[in-house]
Amino acid sequence: MALKRIILEMGHGNDMHGGDYTKAALRAVQDCIHHSSLPFLRTLGVTPASMQIEVTVGVQHPDKVDKAAVAASLPHGQVAVKVVKGGLDVPDDERGGASVIATATVAVRLDLEGHLG
Repeated sequence: MALKRIILEMGHGNDMHGGDYTKAALRAVQDCIHHSSLPFLRTLGVTPASMQIEVTVGVQHPDKVDKAAVAASLPHGQVAVKVVKGGLDVPDDERGGASVIATATVAVRLDLEGHLG
């Protein structure tokens, strides 16, 4: 099986007041997938469940992201989530805490053998 990357989307999300890294990550991933439409799946006769999806999320505190929640937020495919140091925390000096900004990429890979003439 030769997997080929067929989609790469980028997005960002934030949690302005709660400092919730998972919430920011989920919003970043949703930003990614809301830029895509996958009509080629029907055209090529590919089942959505066969997609291999690689999610990478960048936040300042990777250990504070619930990877299972991020994976569950994707509607199709076999999802792998990696969380790395990135994104941005913007301190809120007046109220304490920080606004959390997450960045994300969603890559979709498919085995296209037999689907392309």
